[in-house]
Amino acid sequence: MSPTAIGVVVFTCTFGGALAGLALRLRLPDHHVSKESRDTVKAGIGLIATMTALVLGIITGSAKSSFDDVNAAIKRVSADLIALDRTLVRYGPETAPLREAIRNALVHRMEAVWPADGSDPVIVDPSNENDGVEMVAARIQRLVPQTEEQRSLQSRAVELAESILQTRLLIFEDVRSGIPVPFLIILIFWLTVTFASFGVFAPRNATVIIALFLSALSVAAAVFLVLEMDGPFEGLIKVSSDPLTYALSHMSQ
Repeated sequence: MSPTAIGVVVFTCTFGGALAGLALRLRLPDHHVSKESRDTVKAGIGLIATMTALVLGIITGSAKSSFDDVNAAIKRVSADLIALDRTLVRYGPETAPLREAIRNALVHRMEAVWPADGSDPVIVDPSNENDGVEMVAARIQRLVPQTEEQRSLQSRAVELAESILQTRLLIFEDVRSGIPVPFLIILIFWLTVTFASFGVFAPRNATVIIALFLSALSVAAAVFLVLEMDGPFEGLIKVSSDPLTYALSHMSQ
C-alpha cells in the first residue's frame, strides 16, 4: 500500500475507534466508567501508549536511517563520477567517447529516477546486464595503456567504476528494505485501542470530537511522513538529485 493509503487507514482506525468509544459509553453501566475503572484503564492505556511510542520510534529511526544512507550514497557516487571523469581526462583524448558514454548513462538514470514531468519514478533494475555502469567498467578494462602513467590511471578508473557499481547496488538494497508490515499492523491496532479508550471516558460534546479528530489526523500525518521518508525516490520526501546534477555539470567541462 502507498503511504497515502496507509495514512488514511490510520486516520480511519483511530478516529473511528474514538467515535466507537463515545458510542460505547452510552451503553455502559455507570460502575464501568467509575473513577476506579477509569484509573485501571488509564494504567493499561499508558502501557500501550509507551509501547506505541517505542514502535513508532523504531519505525521512524529505520526510515530515517535508510533515507540518510541513500542520500549519502548518492553524494558518494557523485564524487566518484567526477573523480572518474577527471581520471579519464588525464588518461588521454582517446577516452572522450567513454566519457560521453558515462555522461549519457548518468542522464538516463537521472531521468528514470527523477523524471522532469513529476510522474512516478521508474527505477531501473540494477541487475540488468546491459546497464551503463557494467558497460563502462568493461570498456575501461579494454583500454590499452601505452605508458606507466596510463596504466596507473586505468587501474584507478577501474577502481572508481567498481566503487560506483557497488554503491549503486547498496542504494537499491536500501530502497527494497522497507518498514516491516507487522510493525505497521501492531502500531495501528495499538493506536485504535488508545483512541477508543479516549472516547469511552470522554464527554460527548463538539470540543471533544474536534480534539479527537485533530489528534487522529496528526497521528495519521506522522505515520504518512515516516512512510514517505522510507521511499527515498518517490512521494513528497525524496532524496535530492543536486549532487548528481553538480557532477554532471563538472563532467561536461
